[in-house]
Amino acid sequence: MTLEVNPDLVVRGARGVHARSDFLLVRIVTSDGVEGFGEVSATPLWSGEDGTTAEHFVRTLLAPAIIGRPIAPVADLEDVMDRVLARNPFTKAGVSTALWDAYARTLDVPLAVALGGPRRDVVDIKLSLSGDGDALPPMVAAARRLGFDAFKVKVGLGVDGDVERVRHVRDVVGPDVFVGADANGGWSRTDAARAIPLIASAGAAFIEQPVDPDDLEGLAAARRYGLPVIADEAVFGMADLTRLVRADAADCVSLYVGKSGGPGRAFAMGSVAAEFGLDVVIGSNGEFGLGAAAQLHVACALPRLSSSIPSDVIGAFYYREDVLAAPLDTDGRTVRLGAGPGLGVRPRPDLIEELR
Repeated sequence: MTLEVNPDLVVRGARGVHARSDFLLVRIVTSDGVEGFGEVSATPLWSGEDGTTAEHFVRTLLAPAIIGRPIAPVADLEDVMDRVLARNPFTKAGVSTALWDAYARTLDVPLAVALGGPRRDVVDIKLSLSGDGDALPPMVAAARRLGFDAFKVKVGLGVDGDVERVRHVRDVVGPDVFVGADANGGWSRTDAARAIPLIASAGAAFIEQPVDPDDLEGLAAARRYGLPVIADEAVFGMADLTRLVRADAADCVSLYVGKSGGPGRAFAMGSVAAEFGLDVVIGSNGEFGLGAAAQLHVACALPRLSSSIPSDVIGAFYYREDVLAAPLDTDGRTVRLGAGPGLGVRPRPDLIEELR
């Protein structure tokens, strides 16, 4: 299914415009009749995956490889998927989420408990802002109506315009609202050296992925310019995280259920990051309701989640409709963990019938 983003919240950044998202909903059923649900939230310009490629790989490769195997440990099934399909982490994450959902439901516990938590039951969240000039205040107004009071501004589009955009946001939201910046790898090292002190003086609290994802030396150098540095596009799997740690290249890492290949792997990466003193935030690829629920459970289970930088569990707000029968408990400032088993949510009945 393809969904148009709420036009008031369309993201425009260094990697392009995110005005629509492709989704594939995944359903698995255990031999005991327990259902689990997941979601592939794929954006071709970002991951090279979409709903069409995901459906093809799930039907022809992933499902045949795991059907008939024990559901526990889920990690073994994730390893099996790796053996039949290279990369495609968002596609695998959709299946992995469904497996973890069913496994936790089999145990009759929330996914956060199955992962080893929860360490918390409320997660602070923020929303991305983009655009310039007269287009920005209406976007801020729409976000504030939804309850948001923490934001990150899309930069990486040209230093002068980036600095002006951050200043404009700060002028619109006022001096006391949390504001950070995300360059999506759009700056050169020279741009970053010039831009980061300027956006810091304009009121930015952090800079996310200031330089190219492959430039770990440049990422490490950016830490000298006055703001906490978050690594995002530089870190997909555990090998990327290991290289980041060895390079001492960031203060914080943005983890996604999709980038990591599923909730279990995202939790494992967050646990390793914590061992090395790295803060963690949960980032977003514009997940839908099931993906947002998986984000929430991982965030609540993690041993270390940033207390100073909100996460991006925003699926309830990004689209005009939701896949969930009942929404997550969120008010735009925080999202709260429920007590139900598995993901704690289920798709709408009409969508479950289609999946069956």
